[in-house]
Amino acid sequence: MKKIYKLLLNSLPRPLLIRLSYVFKIFAPYIYKGTKVECPVCEKSFQKFLSYGSDVAHRDNVLCPYDLTLERHRLMWLYLKNESNFFSSQPLSVLHIAPEQCFHKRFKRQTNLNYLTGDLVSPLADMHFDLHDIPLEENRFDVIFCNHVLEHVDDAKKCMSELFRVMKKGGWGIFQVPQDMTRELTYEDASITTPEEREKHFWQYDHVRLFGRDYPDWLKSVGFEIVEYKPTEHFSNETIERFRLMKDEVLYIAHKK
Repeated sequence: MKKIYKLLLNSLPRPLLIRLSYVFKIFAPYIYKGTKVECPVCEKSFQKFLSYGSDVAHRDNVLCPYDLTLERHRLMWLYLKNESNFFSSQPLSVLHIAPEQCFHKRFKRQTNLNYLTGDLVSPLADMHFDLHDIPLEENRFDVIFCNHVLEHVDDAKKCMSELFRVMKKGGWGIFQVPQDMTRELTYEDASITTPEEREKHFWQYDHVRLFGRDYPDWLKSVGFEIVEYKPTEHFSNETIERFRLMKDEVLYIAHKK
């Protein structure tokens, strides 16, 4: 069963996975009923979370069986809830690229948001476009989310520049990426093109780079100012373990001054 689950998770197209997940979430909470781990997004507790990731970057006990949050989703939620005005400021114009299923409906229901979603193919998106050329006017959005996208695109700095262009002065954004903290510099190699080799080198079959500790420098190079948010500076070890966060993950908040 575990092998079938892993095969489906890593091989099915994302739009199909999104549709199948609506069925899965009906039954999964009963299968994993318990109190050992907790998802702060759906506020439900379980015996354990599901495993997730490719063979190279596989992780156990990380995927919430109800709303399908991973470590990165839970960290972002905690930042938004505890450190930002995202749920209270009136009004906020928000652009959400590649909207995550665990956030999409929640954000869409918020009365304080003018909420627009965009993606190349996702069925959740209001608009479909290429991030290299966003078909929207400059200085439009107060908040922009674009998570686990920049490792897929041909020209990451061009996409970062586009995100900077459409953000208002005084705005901020969260652009999470897979990041190898043991690597000083981001790793790119245009000669690596097969799914097998990309998974081996970049952690997933459709990634074209693996960001290193220099990732915030990429964001700074297009004009953003960066503030770092680290779980270990805000939560106890017990809370980090209960929410199943990654201790060494850094959430980079990108500001346009």
